[in-house]
Amino acid sequence: MTATFDWAQAFSLEGKRALVTGGAAGIGQAIALALAASGADVAFTTHSRPGDETSAAIAAHGRKAKDVHADLGTLDAAGAEALVEKLEAEFGGIDILVNNAGIIRRADLAVHSEEDWRAVLSTNLDSVWYLSQAASRRMQTRKHGRIINIASLLSFQGGIRVPGYTASKHAVAGLTKALANELAPHGVTVNSIAPGYIATDNTTALRADPDRSRQILERIPAGRWGEASDIAGTAVFLASPAANYVTGAVLNVDGGWLAR
Repeated sequence: MTATFDWAQAFSLEGKRALVTGGAAGIGQAIALALAASGADVAFTTHSRPGDETSAAIAAHGRKAKDVHADLGTLDAAGAEALVEKLEAEFGGIDILVNNAGIIRRADLAVHSEEDWRAVLSTNLDSVWYLSQAASRRMQTRKHGRIINIASLLSFQGGIRVPGYTASKHAVAGLTKALANELAPHGVTVNSIAPGYIATDNTTALRADPDRSRQILERIPAGRWGEASDIAGTAVFLASPAANYVTGAVLNVDGGWLAR
């Protein structure tokens, strides 16, 4: 006989506190709002965009919001430790870490600059490592935590003219599995979501190219570009008690792209 599970609370995040990186717009904002709607207080990082809209929407759900300005492209171990420690003191801690912030730089291999390569790897991979390390120290002490990384279809495929992005997202998938193995005995799960082609700033160039947009849509069984909200439900699931036994997974949310 299996242990009794409270299905009425299976997707509730009541009393939890989350940190979402890159929460001012796009997928990060959608995840932040979904977590708040499910009961969590939500801190989120911003850099070039103001976070007023996200803060107001979180507050409208009756939850506490905290906007943390941070340049994740220059974040180091000490900076991540300081950021997490600040949230421990001012926000009560972090139960759920969503490493969402990311950038993409497109260029042919022959002319792809070292500056762009370093910028992408620093933001998309290094910040994930530093924040996961800092947050998981506290999560292990509390014997509970959720780390959710935003991977990509390019965690599985090569893409075109985006070597830094592809390298970073392959690495995020691998890091997810490595951290999951180490943290599972301490009550901390680590998973990734691999979005398909989502209508965000990162895909503006693709959507503006008639030929590439047509080619992409022809391959997606769902027949449409995804919305940021399509990713948010998966994040709530992975953060919730319903996903207690899910760790080390890279879940593709892609309208069927990889199944084609």
